[in-house]
Amino acid sequence: MKEINASDITAAVSDMCIQANLTLAPDMVQALDTAVETEVSPLGKKILGQLEENLVLAKGEQIPICQDTGMAVFFVRIGQEVHVEGDLTEAINEGVRRGYTEGYLRKSVVRDPLLRTNTGDNTPAIIHYEVVPGEELSITIAPKGFGSENMSRQYMLKPADGIEGVRNAVIKTVSEAGPNACPPFVVGVGIGGDFELSAILAKKALTRPVNKRNELPHICKLEEELLTAINQLGIGPAGLGGRNTALAVNIETYATHIAGLPVAVNMCCHVNRHKTVIF
Repeated sequence: MKEINASDITAAVSDMCIQANLTLAPDMVQALDTAVETEVSPLGKKILGQLEENLVLAKGEQIPICQDTGMAVFFVRIGQEVHVEGDLTEAINEGVRRGYTEGYLRKSVVRDPLLRTNTGDNTPAIIHYEVVPGEELSITIAPKGFGSENMSRQYMLKPADGIEGVRNAVIKTVSEAGPNACPPFVVGVGIGGDFELSAILAKKALTRPVNKRNELPHICKLEEELLTAINQLGIGPAGLGGRNTALAVNIETYATHIAGLPVAVNMCCHVNRHKTVIF
C-alpha cells in the first residue's frame, strides 16, 4: 500500500495551477510553430506570431498566458493500492486556493450559478475521479477558460446519423463558434457513453497531446478528416481568415446504448492548458 500525504498533494496542485497558466506544453508550442509556417494569410501569420510572442513574454515575465485563468478542472486516476492520508478532494481544493492566490491568478468561480457571488479563491474545482489498478496517483489539471467553453455543444444523435452525423455536429459547432472561441482551436470530441459521459470524454480529449492521434484506426481517420474540413472553413487565426482555424481535433470514445449516439464537442482556444503530476 502506497501512502501519500494530503499536504504533498496540496503543494503539487498549487504549483500545477500556476505553471499550467504560465506555460504551454511542448506539443502545443510545436503546433503553433507549424501553424506559423503553414499559414497563407499574411494577417493570420502575423496573429500567430503575436500569439507566440505572448507565450515567450508570459514565460519570461511569469505572468498568465491568458487573463482568463480558467475554472480548475482535474482528472484524477487513483490506484487501488494508494492510501491518501487526509481528504483527497479537500487537498486538491486547498491547492487551488493557494495556487490561484499565491500565483495572482484571476479568480473566476461563483458559488451559485444564479446568485453569482464570487468564492474569492477559484474553488470549488471540478474533479473527475477514476479508480485504476496499481499504486500510482495521477493528477492532471486542465484550467478551462469560458470564452471557448461557452461555444461548446452537446448532441444526442440517432444511431442512423452515423459517422456523417458526427462530422456535421463537429463542423456545425466550430462554424458557429467562429471568432468567439479565440481560434486557432483545439477541438475535443467525445463520442458514446451517455449524456454526461460524452461531455467528460470531450473535455478529457483536450488533455491528450495534439501530436498524438487516437489509437483506433477509424477514429484516427475521423480526427484527420475533421481537422482538414475545419481548416477549410476559412475562419483562421482570431477569426480574421486563414488556413489555421484548428491546430488539432482530439476524439475519445466509449461504449453506448443501442438507441443512442451521444456526441459532445468541447471547444478550446490555442491556450490549451494542462499539466500532470504523478505520485
